[in-house]
Amino acid sequence: MRQGIQTLVVIGVGLIGGSFALSLKRAGRVARVIGVDRSAENLQRARELGVVDDISHDACQAVRDADLVLLATPVGQMGPICKAIAPFLSPHTLISDVGSTKGDVVEALRSSLPGQLTRCVPAHPIAGSELSGATAAQYGLYENRNVVLTPLPETDADAIECLTGLWQSCGATIHCLTPAEHDHVFAAVSHLPHLLAFSYVNTVADKADAERCLAFASTGFRDFTRIAGSSPEMWRDVCLANRTALLAELADYRAELDRLISLVESGDARSLTERFDRARLVRSAWHQRFQRKIT
Repeated sequence: MRQGIQTLVVIGVGLIGGSFALSLKRAGRVARVIGVDRSAENLQRARELGVVDDISHDACQAVRDADLVLLATPVGQMGPICKAIAPFLSPHTLISDVGSTKGDVVEALRSSLPGQLTRCVPAHPIAGSELSGATAAQYGLYENRNVVLTPLPETDADAIECLTGLWQSCGATIHCLTPAEHDHVFAAVSHLPHLLAFSYVNTVADKADAERCLAFASTGFRDFTRIAGSSPEMWRDVCLANRTALLAELADYRAELDRLISLVESGDARSLTERFDRARLVRSAWHQRFQRKIT
């Protein structure tokens, strides 16, 4: 095995944590992966698929000899988990996560792991899909993708270096932000789109003729609503954890909807075209950059 870690404990074996484990295995950067999950069925499937080597239903027991503990549960669960495992962690153990919010995770780490802060490196891999569970884990998920680290002021440089190296061995590009910067950015480009997708599907579902509408829905509906297939529990926790930044984004979006309503009501074809063309150009330019990066 190339320089890496001996034991990785993944708490919450799904798409993100499972793909991290698979990628490290392929890169030869981890010798043993222990999976911890609430679902016995999911854990068994993870072992059958080779996502993990061993399974445990007891996080406290699993982390005793861990070099790295990766919290891959919904963010609302991370505080209680950290509090439970705190007495069983070795001083050298790294603690990281893959949560979509960071301010709340940092608070949970400070509250529950005050003696382990030098080994804490919060993280957020910018990859994934609406799929979940161990069966969704895949090699190469993080190839040419961004991973944001939000280390604490107390975090040791060698802890940051170790986690950076592990993510880079998965093919990822590393960026460092403060928790506040992270939560502001992702409220705009990740959290808000998920809320809109959920809300739009509910709007259609609430129609008296919802079944007829859905019978005629096609690729536009599919593409716009894909992320509404994501975990409700995870996105509930994200909304509550990042509510301040998200409320600001919702207010901005409401203002844009009001502008659109006004243009449609007034029949202002020129202004509608200008708004749509601006959006098309911004999206096309972004997509070209994104495609160049991931290919």
